[in-house]
Amino acid sequence: MRKTLLLLFSLNITFLLCQKVELKKVTDSSQVFKGDIAGVPITMQLYFAGIADCNLSQYFVDGWYYYDKYQKKIPLTGIYDYGKLSLFNFADQKKGSESFREQITSPQKVEKATEIAETLSPKEKMIFEQNDLKENPVPGSFYLNKKIHPAKLFTGNTMVYRYNNYLILPNNKKINTFDFINKHGGNELISYFSGENGNRILLYFEHSSNFNACGRCGASEGEKGYRVLYFTKDWNYKNYEEFLTESCLENIYDTKVTRNKDSKILKFNIKKSDNRSSYNITVDPKNASVVKSK
Repeated sequence: MRKTLLLLFSLNITFLLCQKVELKKVTDSSQVFKGDIAGVPITMQLYFAGIADCNLSQYFVDGWYYYDKYQKKIPLTGIYDYGKLSLFNFADQKKGSESFREQITSPQKVEKATEIAETLSPKEKMIFEQNDLKENPVPGSFYLNKKIHPAKLFTGNTMVYRYNNYLILPNNKKINTFDFINKHGGNELISYFSGENGNRILLYFEHSSNFNACGRCGASEGEKGYRVLYFTKDWNYKNYEEFLTESCLENIYDTKVTRNKDSKILKFNIKKSDNRSSYNITVDPKNASVVKSK
């Protein structure tokens, strides 16, 4: 009987360990892309090299590419601009890169990055423009000796600098909130719950309101609140709900919060504004749930 109980206890511990959920934050400052130029396979690596002005959606990149057959690295410098990659190879790469950056000092100059680079006579240039955020591959053009060749990158996102929040799930599954919530990251794992209707994960988040520090709410304290992520019993992702407790974008300020010491339940009172009535948000960490009520 004792051996049976020990076996059951061991199996139960193993099951609990298998059901563990974790959140890992990884900030990328470089990306490796696969692609091709005129059908010839290439590999490209780009590094974040500083913000052009005050917008994290517009920044300089450095790096290289090579044709997979030869693997001789060709240096690149350029700029990322809301999904558009403009990349250049100069005869004197160091001097050309420095001159290029010195001239790009504002969002208006970012928009003219290609024109500015042309004054420095690049040997090669590549332009990749993602018209749809989910477009894969990303189409582009390669310019050499006054000839234009089709090019593409096999990716659904050309961002080089990324705030990744990986949720490590049971059954060897992993998802990145970067891919289905937003690009801001800032999530913290509070709790998770398994029930008859599936699984839930409760996240708390704090992140900037706007990647553009010079734009609306760019200098604010940011967006804060909770997210509940819903999964099937097999931990397949379904959808999520978001509940703001503080927000510059939604004009949510001076939120009152009370705590139930015994159950650790939090209740937030969101004040009335010009375009909404007041309401309450009740956060229950034990059940990984959030309820909105009047």
